[in-house]
Amino acid sequence: MPTLFLLIGLPGAGKTTLARRLETEYAALRLTPDEWMNPLFGAGESRERRWILESQLLWGVAARALMLGVNVILDYGCWAKEERDFFRTRAAELQVCFELHVLDVPLDMLWRRLEARNLDLPPDTFPVTRAELEEWAGWYEVPAPEELTATEQPSFTAKVWTWNE
Repeated sequence: MPTLFLLIGLPGAGKTTLARRLETEYAALRLTPDEWMNPLFGAGESRERRWILESQLLWGVAARALMLGVNVILDYGCWAKEERDFFRTRAAELQVCFELHVLDVPLDMLWRRLEARNLDLPPDTFPVTRAELEEWAGWYEVPAPEELTATEQPSFTAKVWTWNE
């Protein structure tokens, strides 16, 4: 049975690094929105365009792949519980396994990583300022314990990855 992997965390948490590892380990289709934004919409970040990309275009690809028996990794971040619930529900409707991977990294460590990344941006990566990171951290809804427990899906797993200074 295929699995939908959902990665949760702020920029700099290591989502794409983990997604690439899972992609190889599980022969999965990895969908990383940052890799699609520039080719489709040009330079610059747009929340509205990102939502269209993630919820419609990439989710359509993901759903089709899951129906064909292919594992899928959504390297989205999913800061809001509502977003996570959306994908959990879609996975249940498709009767596929569902894994949440929460990357829990302290804000100061996130900023150090982003500061280093900003100096030599990889392709399809956007620069992030300290002010943006702090703003986004305020929007981030940390998954509650009940979000990380089993559901009525065929198979549910939650993993929390933490980093200490």
